[in-house]
Amino acid sequence: MTQGLDKILSWSIGSRSYSLDFSKPLIMAIINVTPDSFSDGGLFFEPAKAIELAANHLKEGADILDLGAETTRPGSQATDEKEEWRRLEPILSYLANLKPTPVVSVDTNKASVAQRALEAGASIINDIYAGRNDPQIFEVAATYGAPIILMHMLGEPRTMQIEPHYQDVVTEVRDFLLERALAAEKAGIPKERIILDPGLGFGKNADHNLRLLNRFEQVIPQGYHSMMALSRKNFLGRILEEQNPLNRDLATAAANAIAVNKGAQIVRVHRVGPSLQASKVAFAARLESPSI
Repeated sequence: MTQGLDKILSWSIGSRSYSLDFSKPLIMAIINVTPDSFSDGGLFFEPAKAIELAANHLKEGADILDLGAETTRPGSQATDEKEEWRRLEPILSYLANLKPTPVVSVDTNKASVAQRALEAGASIINDIYAGRNDPQIFEVAATYGAPIILMHMLGEPRTMQIEPHYQDVVTEVRDFLLERALAAEKAGIPKERIILDPGLGFGKNADHNLRLLNRFEQVIPQGYHSMMALSRKNFLGRILEEQNPLNRDLATAAANAIAVNKGAQIVRVHRVGPSLQASKVAFAARLESPSI
C-alpha cells in the first residue's frame, strides 16, 4: 500500500524542519486538552497536566504528539473556534520551544485553527472530517507544506454511532479515503504528505471495526501513508467486557500489533510503551528478518 513512497518523509514549515522515518512503525501519542474525553475524562485539560503528559510520551519514545482540543466522542457537540484555540495555544507554545522540536499534529477540522496551529509550532494536520467540514483546510496544508491525515467517518460525532450501516465496509471506506485523497491532491497537497486513517469507532460498530482491522491492507489505497487509531475504543471494551477505557491499553497494544502486521505505518495511542513494544515485534515478524 506504500508502493512508490520514500521511507523518509521530510518537510519544512517556515524555518522549522521535520522528518518521519517510515522504515519502522511510528507511534503517535494522544494529548486531549478537553474536559470530557471518552478515555480520560479531562485528566489533561489543564495546560500543566498536558505538558507533563507530553514529556512522558516523548520519554517513552513517541514519534508524533497529537494535540486535540475538541471532543469527538460519540454524541459530542462541536467546540467553537475561539475555545478550541484557547485550549491549544499554551501547549503548542511550550512544545514549539523544546529542543529538538517534536513533530506535533493538531487534531482539528477548522482551517483557521489549523493555520494558527502551524504558525505556532504544529507540523501536521489531523482532520477527522477529511476536508469535508472546512474544505479550506486543504489550502492551509498545501500553503504551509504540512502533511495531512484524512480519516473516514460516517456522519458526524453527534450522530455517527446511531445504527451505522454499510453494504461492504472495507470497499466503502477505501473508496471514501481514495476520493478524499484525490481531492487533497487536487488542492495541491503532494501524495507523499497524505496519511489515511480508516476511522475505527467513527460510524462503525464492533463488527465493522474488526473487519477493517483484519483487512487493513485492503482498506488503504495504494501509494499513500497509513495510520490506525483504535486506542481504548469501545469495541475493545466489548471484547474484554471492560467498561473502563483506562483498562484497555494491553488490548490496544495487541490490536495495534495486528494493524502493523497488516501494514499500518502509524498507530495512535494513549499509552506509548505497550504499543511501541507490540508494534516492534509485529513489524519484525512481518519482515521475517528481525535485527536481533
